[in-house]
Amino acid sequence: MNMLVVLLVNTILSMCLIMIAFWLPQLNLYTEKANPYECGFDPMGSARLPFSMKFFLVAITFLLFDLEIALLLPLPWAIQMYNINTVMLTAFILISVLGLGLAYEWMQKGLEWTE
Repeated sequence: MNMLVVLLVNTILSMCLIMIAFWLPQLNLYTEKANPYECGFDPMGSARLPFSMKFFLVAITFLLFDLEIALLLPLPWAIQMYNINTVMLTAFILISVLGLGLAYEWMQKGLEWTE
C-alpha cells in the first residue's frame, strides 16, 4: 500500500512539474529570446562581419578550466588508492600546468575584455 501511494504521489508531482515547465516559458516570449543564437551575432546578417577574438579566447579559457574540474573531480576517490604519491603528483602537475597557462594569459592581457 505504501509503495502504491509513493508511486501515485511521484507520478502526480512529476506531471505537475512537466506541465508547469511546458507552459511557463511561453508566457514571456520576446524577440531576443526567440532567436536561435544567443551569442550576440545576428543570424540573418552577413557571415563576413568582423568579430572579437577576445570572445573566443574567453570561451576557450572557460572550456580549459571546465576540463580541469572534470579531470580533478575523481581525486577524492583516487586518494584512497595505495599509491597516493603518484595520484597527488599527477594532480599537482595538472594544476601547475593550468596555473602557468592562466598566469601567461593574464600577463599577455588575454583576459581583459576591453582593448
